[in-house]
Amino acid sequence: MEQTVFLNGEYIERSDAKVDIEDRGYQFGDGIYEVIRVYEGTVFTMSEHLERLYKSAEKMKLTVPYEMEELTSMVGRLIEVNKVEDGFIYMQVSRGISPRQHHFPGKDVPASVIAYTKEFKRPVKQMSEGVTATLVEDIRWLRCDIKSLNLLGNILAKEEAASKGDFEAIQHRGETVTEGSSSNVFIVKDGTVYTHPVTNLILNGITRRVIKDLADENGVPFVERTFTVEELFEADEIFIASTTSEVMPVIKVDDTVVGQGVPGPVTMALQSWFTDRIKAACKKEV
Repeated sequence: MEQTVFLNGEYIERSDAKVDIEDRGYQFGDGIYEVIRVYEGTVFTMSEHLERLYKSAEKMKLTVPYEMEELTSMVGRLIEVNKVEDGFIYMQVSRGISPRQHHFPGKDVPASVIAYTKEFKRPVKQMSEGVTATLVEDIRWLRCDIKSLNLLGNILAKEEAASKGDFEAIQHRGETVTEGSSSNVFIVKDGTVYTHPVTNLILNGITRRVIKDLADENGVPFVERTFTVEELFEADEIFIASTTSEVMPVIKVDDTVVGQGVPGPVTMALQSWFTDRIKAACKKEV
């Protein structure tokens, strides 16, 4: 059975979904996106993702042509018709279709909205064993707080990591660690979790917010401040977090083994609490 996708108000088969060559998302990366996780047929933290979508749109003066309730309904319908159990929804909004020019088109040009689903299992083995990472210079633009389609810097960083057989690239601006190519980065030192504060230099990840909440609930010190490359290499534990990676231990960065070379106790506790949060969300929706 072919997948059903959403394209500008219509639910159509994926093979019939076509994007105009003058769509500004295609030509300029002039758009935004979200990836929303689905567990056991239940959407996880959907309101937080959609709220961030609208905030990203506001920051780049882009009007999303649907209310949040309409997007929520659309997500639910796609999950139902595609029978998604464990996976995610990809949603993208571009500034629409207009003759190529660098400045914005007129207000009569509507934004383009697409969404589709994909099956994706939890990375249980990697979470239990840990992954490796590559340290790279952060060459991205200065508005990383907008979840835009402009991902070339992220892609180059991820490719450098992948070419070395590593799971993720950890980025730094000078001596300051910012975030991963597709994740937020955390270190643990003497039982305290540290992560870059919410500024224009990182994306305020939804999973990041859940982790902060879980740490506060369970009495784990959680500090939002910058930390250096030296502190990264001297950390007791390192983990990254994203919608698809959840709470992912990093056991080696370049040639440096982190801690004992296995997932640390704080990371493992956060994993367990995160799993409990998922189960509670799924039970709530039943």
